[in-house]
Amino acid sequence: MADEKKYRVEVCFSPDEFDLYKQEYTAVVAIDVLRATTAICAAFENGVEKIIPVSTVEEAQAYKDKGYLAAAERNGQIVDGFAFGNSPYSYMTPEIKGQTVVLTTTNGTRAINIAAKTHKVLIGSLINLQAVIDYFVEKPENVLLLASGWQGKFNLEDSICAGAVTDALLKSGKYMSDEDSTIAATFLYQKASVNYFGFLKASSHRRRLRNLNLNEDIKYCLTPNQTRVLPVYKDGALVNSEP
Repeated sequence: MADEKKYRVEVCFSPDEFDLYKQEYTAVVAIDVLRATTAICAAFENGVEKIIPVSTVEEAQAYKDKGYLAAAERNGQIVDGFAFGNSPYSYMTPEIKGQTVVLTTTNGTRAINIAAKTHKVLIGSLINLQAVIDYFVEKPENVLLLASGWQGKFNLEDSICAGAVTDALLKSGKYMSDEDSTIAATFLYQKASVNYFGFLKASSHRRRLRNLNLNEDIKYCLTPNQTRVLPVYKDGALVNSEP
């Protein structure tokens, strides 16, 4: 009897490396744990209808000038002239329900838009980790886990989140992997999962956010499985598609 077909799951550490991976996959999970994809998931958990991810502040400003609710973050801080950025707590108010939000961030929205040019894109974070895992176990396909990183560079928290998804999918028996990046991400997750806060204490982006007095954001972003939302990119915007 022939072996059952197995699907590919791999990890790409940065959007700058996306072109090296993209040919073999039908789906991409964009991950920016601190904080864009976490904020996106929090927004849908609290009733946002759509999020339009844009790569530049200028694009966000153009939408804002047309009357859209717009959010912009650069280097961990809200951009001048915008009411909020990518803190998940900004999206936990009743006023957000039913709204369309335009969002630009330093790393996350760039990763989303790079992948969305050619692939189905879903949004992953630690807070919706199990929802992502369950989706791909129930509907297996070749999937690339795209870490947003930091300004094109590797970072720990996105890679650990990607490793968590990979670890679960490989254990499902439906997936296989070949890339060293995937092995590294899985090992990082296995080491970090005992204590995300402790493992990531010295990570570069956690230090940046802590220096901005954003410790509550950090705690929220590093606490797994707070929501079952699963945002997906469709027709130029992110919408909620629960598994």
